Amino acid sequence: MNEDILHRLEQLETRLAFQDDTIEQLNLEVTTLSADNARLKSQLSLMVKKLKELQPGEVAPEAEETPPPHY
Repeated sequence: MNEDILHRLEQLETRLAFQDDTIEQLNLEVTTLSADNARLKSQLSLMVKKLKELQPGEVAPEAEETPPPHY
């Protein structure tokens, strides 16, 4: 019975080690995605700002736009 407990303890320790590694990998991925998200938000803000700065004559109203070729 003592060997059974030791075997189960080893299995738990192995699982814990794999879980720690998985958590670390996921943490790195979340950190990377968070940085990407911040960069994309910044770029989107810049694009919105530039669109707002366009002269009204530079963008045709939607009614004047020609329909796409698939129509």
